[in-house]
Amino acid sequence: MTTRSTELLRAVHAHPGITRAEAARSIGVGTGAATELVGRLSEAALVVEAPARPSGARGRPTTALLPHPAGPLIAAVDITHESWRIDLVELGGRTLHTAQARHDGRDVLSVVAAEIENRRSRYGPRLRGTGVAVPGTVTRTQRLDSAYLDWHDLDLHAIWPDAEVFVAGNDATLAGAAESARGAAVGASVALHLRIGGGLGGAVVDHGRVLTGASGFGGEFGHMPFGDPRVPCKCGAHGCWGTSVDGGALARLIGDPEPPDPVSYARRVIATGHEAVTVIAGSLGRGMAGLVNGLDADVVTLGGLGAELLDAARDDIMRAYRDGLMNVRRAAAPAVRRATLGDDGPIAGAAEEAWTTLLSRLTT
Repeated sequence: MTTRSTELLRAVHAHPGITRAEAARSIGVGTGAATELVGRLSEAALVVEAPARPSGARGRPTTALLPHPAGPLIAAVDITHESWRIDLVELGGRTLHTAQARHDGRDVLSVVAAEIENRRSRYGPRLRGTGVAVPGTVTRTQRLDSAYLDWHDLDLHAIWPDAEVFVAGNDATLAGAAESARGAAVGASVALHLRIGGGLGGAVVDHGRVLTGASGFGGEFGHMPFGDPRVPCKCGAHGCWGTSVDGGALARLIGDPEPPDPVSYARRVIATGHEAVTVIAGSLGRGMAGLVNGLDADVVTLGGLGAELLDAARDDIMRAYRDGLMNVRRAAAPAVRRATLGDDGPIAGAAEEAWTTLLSRLTT
């Protein structure tokens, strides 16, 4: 059951520095009740009051509500095809500590587990759980399968087996959640996020809720058959959309061999303005239109290589996008925006999902 204390914590998490008066209004309580709630949360080392910036309004000055300096932390983890990163994140989303390094394969889980154990030794019970972003599909039981990295049935719980809070998800899906919470899609009713990296994934966020599907695999838009049916995908299918917009697609168009690092390769080609970029930009725009037609999204955000494509070939993307929209949508086409969180999107989303779970468990 949601309590007023939980509601107040959520307000501080969403808007760190919110004044006590604003927080009281947002959760529908009077000033006296708000004072009592803040006192309890302060005693529990969850929030602290500080002088608010002068507003110029008459009356007694209010205070700003901030994360307690001894408050709980979440270890947010982002594992990519070449590196890992761990951020320790406090209430409100601010990162207090970051560790990162490159990796070369399956041992990355044990390396990350050891690093989290080091953080637990330093921060003790303040560190309450973890959120993990990975480049692949994640089951409800936190098993990872990544065709691109040839990782199959990896138990992500190995990172922290007895964590009080443990959440994990696809990196693009979590980036979409973060864009809706703190990025370019804030305020949207239905947001579509697409992120191109080693593959193409994303998320649909419906009124603040990420749609993950029956098995947790929702958001695998790169495996919709929008691509060339002659091109095989590492997932086992043919004609996947992701194979028409990634570094491998650029290499085929240019006549280069399959790049060992398609992300870095794509970045180099996009920067040159090669005509092949126009081709994949058109494929991206057409697919976006199909998803908007079917999902009724009111904003589209592009992350990863998608953001770089938008910068380099916006006209080509938008032309294909508008041409693919139904007439009823074309007059007021949903906005297409560059993801504002950039490469931080997946780790920000992992932190956000873990904090969402933890907030419901913090009681006073």
